[in-house]
Amino acid sequence: MTTITVSEVTETPRRPERTAPRETRLRALDGLRLVAALMVAAYHYGGRGGDVTAAWGSSPKDQFPTLHQYFSYGCLGVQVFFVISGFVICMSGWGRPLKSFFASRASRLLPAYWAAVVLVTAVFALPMVAYRTVSPSDALVNLTMLQQPLGVDRVLGVCWTLWAEVRFYALFALCVVLPGASRRRVILFCAGWTLAAAITQAAHQPLLDVVLMPEYAPFFIGGVGLYLVHRDRRDVYAWGIVGVSFLIGQHYAVRGLWNAGDPNAFAHRSSAGIVLVVALGFLAVAAIALGWLNWANWRWLTVAGALTYPFYLVHEHLGWVVIHALHIGLGLPSAETFALTVAAMLVLAWLLNRYVEKPLTPKLRSALAKAR
Repeated sequence: MTTITVSEVTETPRRPERTAPRETRLRALDGLRLVAALMVAAYHYGGRGGDVTAAWGSSPKDQFPTLHQYFSYGCLGVQVFFVISGFVICMSGWGRPLKSFFASRASRLLPAYWAAVVLVTAVFALPMVAYRTVSPSDALVNLTMLQQPLGVDRVLGVCWTLWAEVRFYALFALCVVLPGASRRRVILFCAGWTLAAAITQAAHQPLLDVVLMPEYAPFFIGGVGLYLVHRDRRDVYAWGIVGVSFLIGQHYAVRGLWNAGDPNAFAHRSSAGIVLVVALGFLAVAAIALGWLNWANWRWLTVAGALTYPFYLVHEHLGWVVIHALHIGLGLPSAETFALTVAAMLVLAWLLNRYVEKPLTPKLRSALAKAR
């Protein structure tokens, strides 16, 4: 998921080499990030089986006989996150030195992530919580954010998306930020990554799969292309990048999520439904890139954007604990339990943002930017 708050960066004009930049917050992008996070939460709470079944006391199919089918599409919120990430990372990295880019990314990712790892580990270690905690050694490895490639048990189920984000940041930093961002270099980066990812898919080489992420690359690349559209809506190359990325991205989404042939599937998503959700994600970011949603400039959207990352980190595992306490412990109906759990996770996200991110992010960014 993207972990940059859009208010941190400024909009650049169509021709920055010729015109002085002007500052404009894209608050609608903050709002879209929260929508994507709520999609993922709906999937984790009511759109899948697994551990959440123990929290409800029965399958979410029984709790939401009709809505569970729609909730199952919520996992596509991750793909929407990746499109947003491509957009804002390109915007953030444009004209920024490598050290500053690294300091910005690390300081945004790590404080809330560290707090979430410690919090979830501590809660799952409580005797009244039925879920298994990871070993102390694995919990320590999780603090590095490298648990996935090291084959270590994850504390946070959603951290696999952060591993994808980190690899995207590394590719973008090496290929664009380090030599200096320009329209030509970004276009070559998008074209080269698209071709390399396609070759990787055909080559069946695990190392290339890890580095080039063919199943996620189209969404990051599509977001980068949409930032080029934001800079110049008449840029034919940028629109070409967006179009090709959507066509490839929907293919991977359908291939990974269409399960019509599985009689034991929790819910049967239609291929048309998957394509529609992916298309709506691209269209929403495109509308923001084109300025069609500039009217959505409410200050509370900035707050929504700030809550998205900590909410995303804690909502799944701690949500199970809250669901069990409310539904099984207090006997609240499913709908009320669902709504109160989302509200509780948003409150916890606000606390993490207020008492962890706000004090620690600027200090960490400053320390990393000054370090030699």
